[in-house]
Amino acid sequence: MSKDAFKNKVRSFITEMSSYFNVKNDLESQNDIELSIRSGVPFKGSQLLTLIFAIFIASLGLNTNSIPVIIGAMLISPLMGPIIGMGLGIGIQDIELIRRSLKNISAAVLGSLLASALYFLISPLYDGASQLLARTSPSIYDVFVALFGGAAGILSIASKNKGQVLPGVAIATSLMPPLCTAGYGLATLQMHFFLGALYLFFTNMIFIFFATWIGVKLMGFKKVVYQNESRARKIKAIAYTAVIATIGVSIYLTVIMINNNIFLDKASKFVETQMVFPNTQVLNHNEYVKDGKKYINVTLIGDALPKDSLQLAMLNKLDSVGLGGTVLNIKQGFSLSKTELAEKDNSDQFVYQMLQNELARKNAEVDSLYGIIKNNSEFTQITSDLIPELKIIFPSLQDLAVGSILIARDANEKSDTANIVYVKSGITLTNKEKKQMSDLIELRLKKKNIHIIDNPASFPWN
Repeated sequence: MSKDAFKNKVRSFITEMSSYFNVKNDLESQNDIELSIRSGVPFKGSQLLTLIFAIFIASLGLNTNSIPVIIGAMLISPLMGPIIGMGLGIGIQDIELIRRSLKNISAAVLGSLLASALYFLISPLYDGASQLLARTSPSIYDVFVALFGGAAGILSIASKNKGQVLPGVAIATSLMPPLCTAGYGLATLQMHFFLGALYLFFTNMIFIFFATWIGVKLMGFKKVVYQNESRARKIKAIAYTAVIATIGVSIYLTVIMINNNIFLDKASKFVETQMVFPNTQVLNHNEYVKDGKKYINVTLIGDALPKDSLQLAMLNKLDSVGLGGTVLNIKQGFSLSKTELAEKDNSDQFVYQMLQNELARKNAEVDSLYGIIKNNSEFTQITSDLIPELKIIFPSLQDLAVGSILIARDANEKSDTANIVYVKSGITLTNKEKKQMSDLIELRLKKKNIHIIDNPASFPWN
């Protein structure tokens, strides 16, 4: 194949591949697209009432922690209209459209906050532990979701084949739950819920209209005839500043989130691998970050360990695994106060589990002691029955003492036990007699390695 023929094939391939991404033939006219977007900007009458109904539905979903209900509220909500209208207004420099979009989105936000706050004020069942209510910290991932969602939204509106893109965008960009969470924070006077959720909503909103703005520019929309160019430039500068500031804050929050997740993972592994003791086990452990400070709370159950030496040893290990500076709180047994138990998310279950583990440990101790007592009782009875039999075989036998003694070794070696039989007889036993006696005793007592010591001089037979 010649060089020119190869070049032609490459050009043909690139042209064919480009045709798959060419949307110009699929787009409606600018007038039709603008008309469709402008019709969704107003927030009066049925639009506002629909939004309020959607807010109540989303609040119910948050209240009951029901994902399907929240998704349904997202599909009903008409919040996307004025946000996309704002992006179109900036893209074509239509100051009046920007003003109307801002006015309507402000009314929508205010109505949403009041409706959700009213609901949570009268609802007796709200629960701040809901996973969705806890979504109050936007990250860079939320930025990308909103950006790609907004891009899909403007492309869907501009296309002749509308499809079912906008409902999916409404779900993915998650505009309703943050507003309901902000209303929850307002109703319960919890500012971290209110401000965090409101910031998450504005992050999503800014990048939806930014994606619309970029889409309008890429599709080559003509600008409206407008005399005040300086004002248009000022609006663009404000929009760019909002986008850049939001990206910066989101990146910062993402770094914090990633660092916190790394800490939680390392801290959990530390407890599982380093806090392992022979007769003491970890009943419960909790790792968290609060006000920039890292904490590990551990509850131990079983034999009490020396508090100071345990704390020092664990802090040294924390330093060695890169968790230096972490506050380590160790509780042993039932030393938790009522206040501390009440602060736990699931204190009833926690206490029940602790009691169950303690009961199991006590039962194991009782079973072990019962086994020892039973074994000693059987041992005593067999020994008593054994003496008359031995006296028949060894007529000189007078008294017998049987027991197990502990052989203590140095710190580096394991201790051992020995089975000893002390014999008092009128004569000294021969080695053969000792062997015969030990074999018989081993057989009756079912013990190995019986050591016979006959006529010990200092043994207290009396």
